[in-house]
Amino acid sequence: MARKADPTRRREVLDAVIEQLAHTGISGFTLRGLAQGLGQSTRVLTHHFADREDLLSAVLARLDERQHRSLRATRGWEDPAVPVGDIVREAWRRNLGDEELPMTRLVREIEGLAAAGRLPAAGAGFVRGRAEFVASCLTLREVPADRALTLATLLNSAFSGLETDYLVTGDRGRGESGLDLLCEWIDSMAPAR
Repeated sequence: MARKADPTRRREVLDAVIEQLAHTGISGFTLRGLAQGLGQSTRVLTHHFADREDLLSAVLARLDERQHRSLRATRGWEDPAVPVGDIVREAWRRNLGDEELPMTRLVREIEGLAAAGRLPAAGAGFVRGRAEFVASCLTLREVPADRALTLATLLNSAFSGLETDYLVTGDRGRGESGLDLLCEWIDSMAPAR
């Protein structure tokens, strides 16, 4: 009889997979290559994930969870007196800092693959879930829910675009000038209370 997968061990394996993918990229990964990079057998992966697509869906869900936890921990997330622009600037600093930069590159790669139709349907949920999550921050600032979702979609898209521009060009000054305008805009749309 097959052993049941331990949820704690599954999360540990999943986090190790994410760290590995942050350094190698997600495009074209194989279970065998991933297992080798982890110093494990493919069996470790197939014990916890049915196949490559199951693993990829789990990676997207776990990344989403980690991003939400990180944003929720940002000073002011749940305090309507703190301008959303302050939260956006802190996310920028964190995402482009040395510790998080590989993860930021992975997220941008995932978005690109999803846009190109090269990810399973879970890729669309990854992006939509982020908009809904950010909208929850805006509703705390008395933005109506439907408007908050639209603003969050635009905010996330602009933020991702600025990060991508910086990652591609290395022009941090231009990216941060754009970020300043983005923060001014969102603070005018969802003023601190």
